[in-house]
Amino acid sequence: MQMHHLGDESATDDADAQSSLSQAGRDYTPVVDGRSICRVSPLTPSIAIAGAPVSFGAFEVTVGVDPHVPDALAVLDAVARAGYAGIDLGPPGYLGNGRELSDRLHERGLHLAGGYIAMPFSEPDRMPSALTELGRLLDIFDGVKGDAPMPPRATLADAGSDDRRRTPGRAHDDPSLMLDAAGWSRFADGIDRAADLCRRRDYEPTFHHHGASYVETPQEIGELLDRTDVGLCLDTGHLVLGGGDPHQAVIEWADRINHLHLKDVRRAVIDRVIAAQGVMMDFWREGAFCPLGDGDLDIDAILRGLRDRGFGGWLVVEQDMLPRPDDSVDRAARDQQRNREYLRTRGL
Repeated sequence: MQMHHLGDESATDDADAQSSLSQAGRDYTPVVDGRSICRVSPLTPSIAIAGAPVSFGAFEVTVGVDPHVPDALAVLDAVARAGYAGIDLGPPGYLGNGRELSDRLHERGLHLAGGYIAMPFSEPDRMPSALTELGRLLDIFDGVKGDAPMPPRATLADAGSDDRRRTPGRAHDDPSLMLDAAGWSRFADGIDRAADLCRRRDYEPTFHHHGASYVETPQEIGELLDRTDVGLCLDTGHLVLGGGDPHQAVIEWADRINHLHLKDVRRAVIDRVIAAQGVMMDFWREGAFCPLGDGDLDIDAILRGLRDRGFGGWLVVEQDMLPRPDDSVDRAARDQQRNREYLRTRGL
């Protein structure tokens, strides 16, 4: 696996088949712009760059549902050709099962970066079955981990509630949507149970804040970090949706960030969907997430923040989208090639 440092190198600077987790997923549910001319000092720990099926329209709300989801082999081939070191799992079964998955990754020189699972942390009665699903995810990890220097991350997320699924992006202006103290106590207990299972299986988990869930806003992320010891998967796009600043998050939560989902965003689209009282599908349908450098985030400042604070681990590039009948996998593949080149010019 290629391991990278953010290096100050002049040559660089100048230049998901239906799965058993699909319902849980529904429950939450080389062009370089002016900012590329930067010099980034060395990053001490190594990081590895991964792609993701969601960047091709394959994720929990589309796989096994939308007939236009691209073939998994085409996605794996595109990610490997672009030079990524790994790929996120997507819905279990999409990229393959058992030995098939292991062989497909090995043949392309790819490692598994992580797997996403939405769990009903605020509903204790539903947690036993969710923990069983988590155990199945860890079984998948066992089958592909091999001698990878960076094991995959169990990427825990909250399944939310009907109220939160109807109101993504609005909790930071409406505290009544948030959990109360008793709800947070139940939530933290659920996180502890999931993290304990992961650790007993020799996997250190990460928690993914997500739009339309009970951990969406900076305030809710802070509450989660105060009440648990789980690491944070910082998702730069979902943080903007929740009213946060990704660069500030890197500064404030550096000691808890153990996984990164790097997105660029179009703030005008996010603001428009929130104003129209849209749901998560609307953010994806309207193209809120875009190629790195094409949106409104200062990606360079985020990378500098990671450098200064010694981040090490998987950096997963995501460009969430819905598959379209008039689009082939080629357009998504070109975008992911661009995203890889964008990071490569920054020494990654």
